Amino acid sequence: MNSNTLRVHAVSLGCPKNRVDTERLLGSLGPEVVPAGHPENADLVLINTCGFIRPAVEESVDAILAVQETIAGMEPRPVLAVAGCLVSRYGQELMHEMPDVDIWLTTREMDRWPELVRGSLARDADPDLPRRLSTGPAYAYLKIGEGCSHRCAFCTIPDIRGPQTSFGVESLAAEAEDLILQGVPELVLVAQDVASYGSDLPVDWDLRTLLERLLPIQGLEWLRLMYLYPAGLTDDLLSFLADAGRPFLPYFDIPMQHAHPDVLKTMGRPFARDPRRVIDRVRQHFDDPALRTSMIVGYPGETDAHFDALCDFVRETRFTHLGVFAYQAEEGTPAAEMDDQVPEGVKEARREELMRIQAAISEDNMERWVGEDIDVLVEAPHEDWPGLYTGRAWFQAPEVDGVVYVSSDPGNPFFPGRIVRAEVQEAKTYDLVALA
Repeated sequence: MNSNTLRVHAVSLGCPKNRVDTERLLGSLGPEVVPAGHPENADLVLINTCGFIRPAVEESVDAILAVQETIAGMEPRPVLAVAGCLVSRYGQELMHEMPDVDIWLTTREMDRWPELVRGSLARDADPDLPRRLSTGPAYAYLKIGEGCSHRCAFCTIPDIRGPQTSFGVESLAAEAEDLILQGVPELVLVAQDVASYGSDLPVDWDLRTLLERLLPIQGLEWLRLMYLYPAGLTDDLLSFLADAGRPFLPYFDIPMQHAHPDVLKTMGRPFARDPRRVIDRVRQHFDDPALRTSMIVGYPGETDAHFDALCDFVRETRFTHLGVFAYQAEEGTPAAEMDDQVPEGVKEARREELMRIQAAISEDNMERWVGEDIDVLVEAPHEDWPGLYTGRAWFQAPEVDGVVYVSSDPGNPFFPGRIVRAEVQEAKTYDLVALA
């Protein structure tokens, strides 16, 4: 192996924004970075953590402990770097309890990550080198900002990552062009609130400004927007998007969190009077949009009547995709101190009930595609079935929605990253089966 080769075992937990941070750091370490396969084979072990809610905290801690156990006693031992939201939230406690971690990297010092890792490795780093993609050849995330200036009563993100900081249009365009040159056909824009892009900048930039720069990029086939705070979906923005056409996909990820005005008010969410308005607004501009949302059940003070209203809203709206989370009381948030905390058993029962409702809706949504020809973005060959591939239709976002299982002629294999035309043969609850 070349003496300049750096073997890295990287684990990126949590959201796509974390994944982008990991990819940027790995890219800064130079072109000689290779996957180590296992921690014990690495020169550097990087764990980029999530600290948003308790299960994510537990997953992150377990990941660190597992690596520590694996590399304990090795000589030489891999450099162990732990980064991300868990460090920003619980850094001092972790440093005391986990002295074998070599580098702690908080989100507030992200610009210094390459320098800090370089120092521990005695290796040159260049933060301006291209990202080292970990998502495969089909898509890449483009993180357009950091932090959040909303103050939802249940959320820790503003304390962990600070207020919203939008990145510059030209630097994002340059990054997007580099990603397309690497061969990915789809860009997925992510931030804590994509719709509010530019609102913190002294110049007159907004999401439309950024999209006007990104949409004409040669080679960009699909552009998807995730994490659109409802208040930012104005008629002006929706009118622009409706006129934009491809590569923009009419896929709207709108984390609504609840539907009852009383609960939305105590959550500190806007549009509390009528959450249906934002859905109606999208559908006024788009005949058949894909709608994704997330809901929190068991929030403090949520009554049976509140939950029934949420179920009715989901039945009426018929979201294409829905994620449901049982509320977690997070230390330091106003919601954790509220009266009328809902018992864990009730929260879980409500989560299961809402997911049953959505499963029936999703089955109907998927069934409508049977017999239709659709474009499928091929992601990877199936591990067990030769000639079968996993991919996605335009209404399926990576990692969070269902997939399309698409078969090819054995003599005409597909290449990941290619968009193929296929006829849908079968519908499942969340997935489709198609033949090209």
